Amino acid sequence: MKKIIQFYALFLISLSVIFSSCSKTETTTASSEENSDTTTAVAEEPAKEEIPSPLKKVSGELDGVQVNMQYGSPGVKERKIWGDLVPYNEVWRTGANEATWIEFDKDVTIAGQKIPKGKYGLFTIPAESEWTVILNKVWDQWGAYDYDEKEDLARFNVVPQKSDSSKERLEFSVDDDVTFAWENLTFSFDIEPATEG
Repeated sequence: MKKIIQFYALFLISLSVIFSSCSKTETTTASSEENSDTTTAVAEEPAKEEIPSPLKKVSGELDGVQVNMQYGSPGVKERKIWGDLVPYNEVWRTGANEATWIEFDKDVTIAGQKIPKGKYGLFTIPAESEWTVILNKVWDQWGAYDYDEKEDLARFNVVPQKSDSSKERLEFSVDDDVTFAWENLTFSFDIEPATEG
């Protein structure tokens, strides 16, 4: 009888060890399956698309004047730009998304006009042979939707030139002057410190 009781006791202990071990294996398997699913979900997450018109900033010093600019940089993407995507004879933000702005840390002179130091919206009116460049007192606006001519501080004309090579993305640079380039067109304008008096 003692042997039978010992056998049953041993049998029950063995069963509990087996059940306990199986339970841990299932938990580990479930846990590793969960981790596997999580890893798969992260791995299968699609790559972020390239921003269509990334925001660019450019700075430079011209004759002791610090010039800062910000603009959205659209791509050509095999589109017809001049007279189509960018219509002629209409106010254009001269970039994409938010209006392009330009900032001077001192009073300056552009095309014979005195411009107080500050930040301005830079708009243009493209045409086939000559463009109008506009400095508007409202620099923080979206596109040209709320553009108000009454807020213009200065207007001057530039003659765009055909460039030798096509530029896929719109670009401004501040070097010896302020230069605009996109697709096959480029123009520039000079900035000088304002004279006293």
